Amino acid sequence: MEKTVQLYEGKAKKVYATSDENLCIVSYKDDATAFNGLKKGTIVGKGVVNNRMTNMLMQLLEKKGVPTHFVEELNDRETVVKKVKIVALEVIIRNVSAGSFAKHYGVEEGIVFDEPTIEFSYKNDDLGDPLLNEYHALALKVATREEIDTIKKYAFKINEVLKDYFLALGVRLIDFKLEFGKTADGKIVLADEISPDTCRFWDAKTGEKLDKDRFRRDMGGVEDAYKEIFKRVTQGE
Repeated sequence: MEKTVQLYEGKAKKVYATSDENLCIVSYKDDATAFNGLKKGTIVGKGVVNNRMTNMLMQLLEKKGVPTHFVEELNDRETVVKKVKIVALEVIIRNVSAGSFAKHYGVEEGIVFDEPTIEFSYKNDDLGDPLLNEYHALALKVATREEIDTIKKYAFKINEVLKDYFLALGVRLIDFKLEFGKTADGKIVLADEISPDTCRFWDAKTGEKLDKDRFRRDMGGVEDAYKEIFKRVTQGE
């Protein structure tokens, strides 16, 4: 499978067409951004970690009944995926208060919720990915009621699977962002990535942050954190 033309370049990935109109190749970059692109940098080796970790987790989720866009890993940075139309709805699942939740609602980080929360953002960089509810999503025709229900069902299922998976590796899954896409036949599948870029991971014993917050907050040790979470995932296979 070979790349033909570049279809898209985002903050962390490039997407290429292939000779098969239903398949694309995603190439992961080391570029890092935060705060809707206001902060830019490089995390050496991030593309490799995010590509391989995403692929491992998507294969795990497939076995648990969650359909994904994953097809085949080509090398450390490139993967064949099903061509999808991304639903303009970012889905955030939270198990513990952190990040923007703590900031918006004036609570400290680290409060464990009685049950996970879900929130949606309108996927639009120009508008700063504003929060929206299901009624807004329907009004904007971002997704149908049935599609939203399917996305919510998959999102909570993903949380169940990954929470247990990471806890067994000595890691708490604090919160994470998901994106979903529609295949040519209209099927909703998990797309994008599951990585330290899109998840908050805290060491279960020490509380040490093993994710992109180290970059966002200038905490140092960013590459080491990515390497550590990747080591645990690969050793857990």
